[in-house]
Amino acid sequence: MQLKIYNSLTGEKEIFEPILPGNVGMYVCGPTVYSNVHLGNVRTFLSFDFIYRSLMFLGYKVRYVRNITDAGHLTDDGDINNDRFIKQSRLEKLEPMEIVQKYTVDFHDVLKKFNLLPPTIEPTATGHIVEQIELTKTLIDKGFAYESNGSVYFDVLEYNKRGLNYGELSRRNIEELFANTRDLDGQHEKKNPQDFALWKNASPQHIMKWISPWGEGFPGWHLECTAMSTKYLGNQFDIHGGGMDLKFPHHECEIAQGKACNGEEPVRYWMHANMLTMNGQRMSKSTGNYILPMELITGNNNFFEKAFHPSVLRFCFMQAHYRSVLDISNEAMLASEKGFNRLMEAVKSLDNLEATTTSSINVEELKTKVVDALLDDFNSPIVIANLFEIVKTIFAIKDKKETISQADLDTLKQFVHDIVFEVLGLQNVEENNSEKLDQALKVLIDLRNQARKAKNFDLSDQIRDQLLEQGIELKDSRDGTSYQLL
Repeated sequence: MQLKIYNSLTGEKEIFEPILPGNVGMYVCGPTVYSNVHLGNVRTFLSFDFIYRSLMFLGYKVRYVRNITDAGHLTDDGDINNDRFIKQSRLEKLEPMEIVQKYTVDFHDVLKKFNLLPPTIEPTATGHIVEQIELTKTLIDKGFAYESNGSVYFDVLEYNKRGLNYGELSRRNIEELFANTRDLDGQHEKKNPQDFALWKNASPQHIMKWISPWGEGFPGWHLECTAMSTKYLGNQFDIHGGGMDLKFPHHECEIAQGKACNGEEPVRYWMHANMLTMNGQRMSKSTGNYILPMELITGNNNFFEKAFHPSVLRFCFMQAHYRSVLDISNEAMLASEKGFNRLMEAVKSLDNLEATTTSSINVEELKTKVVDALLDDFNSPIVIANLFEIVKTIFAIKDKKETISQADLDTLKQFVHDIVFEVLGLQNVEENNSEKLDQALKVLIDLRNQARKAKNFDLSDQIRDQLLEQGIELKDSRDGTSYQLL
């Protein structure tokens, strides 16, 4: 088996050769937790969850690091009022770290609903201020950075003078970058307009700030990821992922910082997930073409005719390659739900198939097609297409049009389970509905107990009798009330 990965740095699919055979170090840029995670973010994180799951299925031991950006960094105009955390804290009348906590919890809650595995390590920017200060000192000592009025900037021109190439990932020409850049952020502090902040001097009004050799301040956005990725994965690691929008300037700056500090490419394979659109248009709050993940799950929106289970949305996302633009619409979601239900019906049918002495199908050939798609840059739509060839086979066996031996049936069951639940990360909706039923019955039992306490025995008996009519028997004991499905 040879895994091939599209490397954004070279623009080619390459045979994946990890630094340490059998092991993978992967870093993915996490959220900036100043607002609710949006659906485009979910698409990116879900793409790398699929890649993480696929790597483990293929036999790799993976250390997956995904950060939380919880330190404020100014926007290009240098105005403190545009610091995302401070702006949101004023809007909600909360402290900045309350904003961080609120939206970190939201981020985890949403990703849990979509069945994303937690990363191996989830570091925060505020937890690595010391490392960021040390990195900044190293870059100054090596002549790649300079201090100006309490701020420290990376010297892009000096970097290129030494034969390095700022712009190699995004394939941007450095002369064009300088010619087309307006200096908005610290125009009187920087040597060159394209220089980017490693450390910013904090004004007295700035809330999130730390002591440094250059005075009170806070780290630059690009520096945070370099500090956290190298701490947990080393000066060079295997895979760095993120959204396509992070290529420039964020990932470009990470490359420059890593090469300037350590003299080598910090990452061997750069991977970027493409954007998500809705109804053929880019999602944007300003245009109103925008929806939050929970609004899609609950059906509380004006774009979709019904609510959709998170696994249906996950299945929809998986039908596009991570490097392709994905468009969602009411029609696309309905079609995905239909396909998802068909897949789950096939999975359920596996348990009731009758084995015979011989097989008329080639199980290994069916498996190989699915695995080959995984090996080809994690090609999820081809994985699903080949998985539905297995679905056809399952129904053919069920209808006695094909035969399968017990050994092949056992192999097929395990493989389908692994691909559907472990690699694609889908969930059995029926099981989820069972959990909802359990919660609903607990509410009814509580209402009945309250009625009994209030000596409203008519209501208490009515709840018990109506549940019994639906095949649900309540049983009272000293330990409380339980139920049994008849």
